[in-house]
Amino acid sequence: MPSSRVCRYEDFHAPWYVQWAERLLLEPTNQDLHRPDRNISRKAWEWCAISAALQERDMLQPGRQGLGFAVGTEPLSSMFASKGVGVLATDLEVDAATWSTTNDHAKSAEHLYHPNLIDRDTFDRNVRFQAADMRDLASFKDESADFVWSSCSFEHLGSLEAGLRFVVEGMRLVKANGLAIHTTEFNVGSNDDTWDTGLNVIYRKRDIEELGYRLRLVSSALEQVDFDAGAHPYDIEYDYPPYFKHGRKHVKLLLGPHISTSVLLVIRKGSVPHLR
Repeated sequence: MPSSRVCRYEDFHAPWYVQWAERLLLEPTNQDLHRPDRNISRKAWEWCAISAALQERDMLQPGRQGLGFAVGTEPLSSMFASKGVGVLATDLEVDAATWSTTNDHAKSAEHLYHPNLIDRDTFDRNVRFQAADMRDLASFKDESADFVWSSCSFEHLGSLEAGLRFVVEGMRLVKANGLAIHTTEFNVGSNDDTWDTGLNVIYRKRDIEELGYRLRLVSSALEQVDFDAGAHPYDIEYDYPPYFKHGRKHVKLLLGPHISTSVLLVIRKGSVPHLR
């Protein structure tokens, strides 16, 4: 069962990853997992890790309610809805010109529809869309979702602090005994130097540990994080700009002067409201 962990190459051979990569149509079925030309990408890892973490904690069941942030055009809304989950998917409101140039924001539920993963009627019945800014959650009701999720999104909120605040405040939206599952950028090269403000920040081990302490104050707990970044050659030989052009696997990558990868954060909410 995937718990809070740093992405490493060995995960791409784990049963949970293979199962979800096939379900999400990210990889063909019954392929040779050791083929040198196999598509290895940390974005696929994020989607598979989020899905596996939810599935194995009984969250992908008919009648559950999921709330996704900054979903873009990712396949998770369609996949979750195909299992009977009611999905409220959100993304930052952008104008038509911006969307047409980036193509990675959702402007409506239609941009979340993946016909190879779900039939039209089930999708329309289970998926709703709402524009939302992750820096302002006031419009969302308390305990309105069995789980919330985001995939490598809260590092784009302007600062390390803004991202941590989103995760902690987001627990208000989670029902008792519910879950939050997030991925974000993780610095594997330093626990000191990092990007702490700007369009893309990179979280360090100490920032994730700080998050764990803050979550306790809202009756929630970060499952123990496996910070092992791996020692396989593909974990060491990081990709660099322009990405996917140098024959290196996209497990670790160079962001400015920093070596980064993804980290999965699995957060549990308690059974009673917090007192603050």
